[in-house]
Amino acid sequence: MKKNNANLKPATLCVHAGGYHDAATGAVTTPIFTASSYACPNPSGQNIYQRYSNTPNQRAVAAKLAALEQGGDALVFGSGMAAITTVLFALLEPGDHAVFQEDLYGGTYHFVAAELTQFGVEVSFVKANGDFAAQIRPATKLIFVESPSNPLLRCVDLAAIAALGKARGLLTVIDNTFATPINQNPLATGLDVVIHSATKYLNGHSDLNAGAVIASGEIIARIRPFAVNHGGMLDAHTCYMLERGLKTLALRVERQNENAGKLARWLQKHPAVARVNYPGLPDHPDHAVAARQMRGFGGMLSFELRDAAQAGAALGRFQLATAAVSLGGVETLVTSPAKTSHVKMTAAERAAVGISDALLRVSTGIEDADDLIADFEQTLAAK
Repeated sequence: MKKNNANLKPATLCVHAGGYHDAATGAVTTPIFTASSYACPNPSGQNIYQRYSNTPNQRAVAAKLAALEQGGDALVFGSGMAAITTVLFALLEPGDHAVFQEDLYGGTYHFVAAELTQFGVEVSFVKANGDFAAQIRPATKLIFVESPSNPLLRCVDLAAIAALGKARGLLTVIDNTFATPINQNPLATGLDVVIHSATKYLNGHSDLNAGAVIASGEIIARIRPFAVNHGGMLDAHTCYMLERGLKTLALRVERQNENAGKLARWLQKHPAVARVNYPGLPDHPDHAVAARQMRGFGGMLSFELRDAAQAGAALGRFQLATAAVSLGGVETLVTSPAKTSHVKMTAAERAAVGISDALLRVSTGIEDADDLIADFEQTLAAK
């Protein structure tokens, strides 16, 4: 029986939206279709091919993502950067101008500043709380934001960005990786395109790489030819794993929200900590914005030590948390953005956006919060 997603809440959509229902066996999970060749002509009426992102496993997980983000359609990719670059190449042409939030994930910033400009696209960068409208030119076609941002957890007023885009006839794009569709639905605020690194929370188990784009059917139709030509599609087995991970997304994010809030409040009182970046804290510069547009403040936080020399040493002292790249898994991960996610930026570029060598980023897992706090306590107490 086909389910009506219209009135279902996110936790229910995680389990029941999308999927492939096999009438022949009645299996409750989507089978893995390993085929790289499908009959032509095909009973579906279209040519099915993995690079076209229209195989059963690709469509099954895309439908779940579209339901969770309240979009008309979705595409899945081999990585978050494959999703980001494909969207930008699809929606921008040589001679166009685009406005980007300055404090983006380092990989995105590097691509925009070092590579996108080589294709004749002009770009401007604006701080999260800056004046986006002031950067718009006659050639501007797109605004790109990331909220909360990586790694300082800055939050942009999404409704204001959406209104600006509509007033000026611009497409608006957001990287919603940190928030997840459990905490925030940007399309509902009026933005046009949502991107995720599905490697992170959507999968949630640190064992695959994937990306996703969700938008209206019309916009996805514009992006699809570029996805086909660039070939960044997701294989059947990874689609199956991503769909499985999505089923527990709401449960995982609820615990990660809770753990991050408790850890952020504890770190804020620690004498070795100079600053904590978490939108759930009342003194965060974007707390009011986050409280207005998010259902939960997320599982990500960062903090700056008073002694920068201690940052590297601290990474080697954790007993429960793991010093590792990436984020969004069931285990707590800690990293130095200056040495990992933002290493492609120059020292001057990092300083301009507020990323110092003393900054550590934390992706809280689903462990017991008291155990996590005890681990951070022994780590910061060590000499």
